[in-house]
Amino acid sequence: MSAKRRVFLHVGAPKTGTTYVQDRLALNAKLLADHDVHFPTRPPRVNATLFHFRAALDLLGQDWGGHPGHARGSWDAMVRRVRRRSGTVVISHEILAPAPADAIVRAKRDLADAELHIVYSARDLARQIPAAWQESVKQGRRWTYRRFLDGLEKDRPWFYRAFDLPSVLSAWGAGLDPAHVHVVTVPPSGSGGDELWLRFCAVLGIDPAWAPRDSELVNESLGVAETQVVRRLNRSMDRATRRESTFDELIREMLAHNELVGRVSPPVRMPPRLQPWAEAETGRWVEWIEQSGVDVVGDVADLRPLPLPAGERYVDPDKVSTKQQLRVAMDALTAMTHEAARRPDPDQQLIKKVRTHAKRIRE
Repeated sequence: MSAKRRVFLHVGAPKTGTTYVQDRLALNAKLLADHDVHFPTRPPRVNATLFHFRAALDLLGQDWGGHPGHARGSWDAMVRRVRRRSGTVVISHEILAPAPADAIVRAKRDLADAELHIVYSARDLARQIPAAWQESVKQGRRWTYRRFLDGLEKDRPWFYRAFDLPSVLSAWGAGLDPAHVHVVTVPPSGSGGDELWLRFCAVLGIDPAWAPRDSELVNESLGVAETQVVRRLNRSMDRATRRESTFDELIREMLAHNELVGRVSPPVRMPPRLQPWAEAETGRWVEWIEQSGVDVVGDVADLRPLPLPAGERYVDPDKVSTKQQLRVAMDALTAMTHEAARRPDPDQQLIKKVRTHAKRIRE
């Protein structure tokens, strides 16, 4: 094993500030390299975060988010770049959290010539559950919030593969020194914007002064009406069409990540009825952390799910009024039509499809 190289494999979880952390690493990659901290990329056509995404897809044997075969060979390319470096190397993508056993074995085998560290960022369930449903809808899922929650409680393997801290770290951390398995707790709402980044710096051994460029990327949450409109738009489209890169860009990037964020619609919350369950699960997480001896950066108290803020009424996303959804749908239709018309040589068939699907939402 090379004593000159440490590899930090950040495997998730989804919706724990991973977009921000990855973008900040990418923005400061050249400055960090001066201090022998490396965030591999594959220039000139593929940016760093996309390269890590494709490497994770290839390791998992998956192929989505682009043209067929776009991820093929990316994991091997990542490993080659890692082996060319000394010092600290960071690989990061949240889709690695639910990796199957064979993918984990391969990753450890391919990185066996370095000191391997596993990093897992964890968030309290009261925020994680609504965020996970919204993200699944952004990615094209059609399920209602109720169906999602039913799966959460009944189809436990689905949830545990990505979001259950003991399950993920028992799989990824098997055979490693517990001191090389790191849990980064996501700070509570209202914390300073840099706090999560500072916690990652502590894990990676980075002086924050080495990475002065801040990221403006924030995967903001949608409100109940906005999420419901995107879900119904997904439902009105066949799955094959929704996964086409052009439509995925319009719906996920332009609408869900830009046009429909920051509105007045109430936020999606965890139902109060799940509070006892969430508290019990968190207690199990904390007990596992204490018994396993893994490294914790932050405070396990950050994992405690807080109830609804005083005076706030729970709003069921599945029961948002048609009037609210219509208002959002009209704004979405306007934005998508402007975007389609703005593009050079706009595809008239695309414009027609966009208008047709937006009309279905109105109806």
